[in-house]
Amino acid sequence: MKLAELPREDLRHRLRRDGLALRLAPFTVNVRSDLPHLADDIALMYEGFELAPRQDFVDFHVAVLRSPHWRSRLMGRAEFWFDGQRSFTPLPAAQALAMLEWGINWCIAAHAHQYLLIHAAVLERGGRALLMPAPPGAGKSTLCAALAHRGWRLLSDELGLLDLRTGELHGMARPINLKNASIPLVKAFAPEARFSASMPNTSKGTVALVRAPEAAIARRGVPATPAWVVLPAWRGYSSARLEPVERASAFMALAEQSFNYDLHGQAGFQALGALVDRCECYRFEYGQLDDAVAHFDSLVGGAE
Repeated sequence: MKLAELPREDLRHRLRRDGLALRLAPFTVNVRSDLPHLADDIALMYEGFELAPRQDFVDFHVAVLRSPHWRSRLMGRAEFWFDGQRSFTPLPAAQALAMLEWGINWCIAAHAHQYLLIHAAVLERGGRALLMPAPPGAGKSTLCAALAHRGWRLLSDELGLLDLRTGELHGMARPINLKNASIPLVKAFAPEARFSASMPNTSKGTVALVRAPEAAIARRGVPATPAWVVLPAWRGYSSARLEPVERASAFMALAEQSFNYDLHGQAGFQALGALVDRCECYRFEYGQLDDAVAHFDSLVGGAE
């Protein structure tokens, strides 16, 4: 059963009681909340996702709940809970959807060590994966949203899941997190994209989420083979420039953006080395999205 088939009142009831178990592939996350507007946001962002049967194993139990403390409650704040424990500082309830997304990211990054976890956008064309590791502010998510609406299949905006055994990359097709000026930029570039309401005054500025395209959601359980590592950097309105980069530089960028590279030791080193060895590696600067997409399409054409 898909979330879209669940009547809205039933959705709110489940969230208030035992929670809603969403199959995010390869994880199942049970979400609880007593915030009615968060039910509407979840319905918008996740309507194409399946609900897990009650007897299925759940990887993470999370909740976004009204703060019980009188001062925070008076200020309209909410809290993120993981496995029955409050995990973060309360935030305004209007930012509940962003809190939920950031909280799920934290759960995966802190606990899913069966994968090598890389802070990167991951997209796929023809079974081959594009991996874009980058620190905040590099324009990774903006570029990811543009490519996801121009023929590339979204695996992940934030978390690349590298299977150490097979060398394949897994994704979840969860929403893309955009900030500040990126929001109107992507709205103009991809008017068909489905956006959440903008959430101002977060720790990252104004934030909005973009739902993954339906084709990406439908195939979110299908992994992809690494083919390209691209280190992106937004440069205002300058022309796009794609230049080869040494594999050693790409390796270091991936290691620096990994959440658990050190934890995996030699196995992590070998898996990351094998990934880089099989990929073409580039540094990419861009200022215009149409120009940027054309450069990435040329990568695919050149590999065929």
